[in-house]
Amino acid sequence: MLKSDVIKYFKKRINIAEALGISPGSISQWSDVIPEKQALKLEYLTNGRLKYDSSLYRKVA
Repeated sequence: MLKSDVIKYFKKRINIAEALGISPGSISQWSDVIPEKQALKLEYLTNGRLKYDSSLYRKVA
């Protein structure tokens, strides 16, 4: 899941932080691809409006 998509959906970082129960500062530390655990949680919290994309999290050997 891309950080830009999450921000577009929630409008403000504080809204993301409240939904996930984390600090807004944590969101600032995310790269372009958000942490996998948070992506799964956001897919659930948004009833699938934001989609978890497993291909973004595959480890390259």
